[in-house]
This record gives sequence, structure tokens and C-alpha cells, in this order.
Amino acid sequence: MALTGTFSRSLDEKLRVAIPKPLRDGVKCQPGGALYIAPGTDGSLALYTEDSFSRLARRLRRGSPTQQQVRAFARLFFARAQRVELDAQGRVRIAAELAALAGLDREVVLLGVEDHVELWAAARWRDYLAQRQAHYDELAEAAFGKLG
Repeated sequence: MALTGTFSRSLDEKLRVAIPKPLRDGVKCQPGGALYIAPGTDGSLALYTEDSFSRLARRLRRGSPTQQQVRAFARLFFARAQRVELDAQGRVRIAAELAALAGLDREVVLLGVEDHVELWAAARWRDYLAQRQAHYDELAEAAFGKLG
């Protein structure tokens, strides 16, 4: 099932965020279940199930280890990725380094993005929307043009 939706949440003082039920159900994660939190793109963090994290790792391994950009991305991504467990209240704790990387403060937004969840600082997400929404049709054409 593709993950979809936009959900506003608060980050508590212990850097915990509640994963909305539709996203928890979509990733089939129960309390005590594992997720991976890693640097995302465009200033976000990405949350993956073990399965989707493994698929991403396999896809990255297909790149040449002699290419400098492949090595650099792998280092930056995997060195900062962290395995976390969903607590009984459906929350995960974000490591301070990752929270700082994404500029997270009290207000955050979680997005279902097909096979993973993105976690954004609310202000950063609003800025991203303001910049990109007007170009939605162009983005769709570029995305689907590359698929065909």
C-alpha cells in the first residue's frame, strides 16, 4: 500500500513524535516495531521500515563503489541513519543530531511518500510548498516523461 497524506504533529521535549495511525498502519508497524530514521532530501528526514530500508540499501549497492558521489552519499546516509522503535503511544524518538540536521522544532509535518515517511520542520515544509506548488504541472510532466 502506498503511503499518502500530510499530518501536523508536535515534537515533544524528548524529541519524540507520534506517527499518525494511517501511516503506522501503512508501514505495518506495531509498538516495539523497528523503523529507520535517516537524512532525507530537501532538508527533511526519512522514516523507513526495515524492508524499505533494505531495498534502498540494495539499490545503492548497485552503484559503483569507485564513484566518489556514490561513496560520499553512502557515508552521509548510513552513518547518520538510526534504528528506532515505536513506543506504546505510537511515537519514535528523533536523535538530536538528526533533529538539528532537519531544523526540527516544536511543529513538524509528516508526509506519506509512497514507500517511506518524510518528517519536516513545519516552516520548512510551508516554504517548500510555496516554492513548488505553482510548478506542479511542470514537475508532473518531467516526472512522468522520464518514466515513459
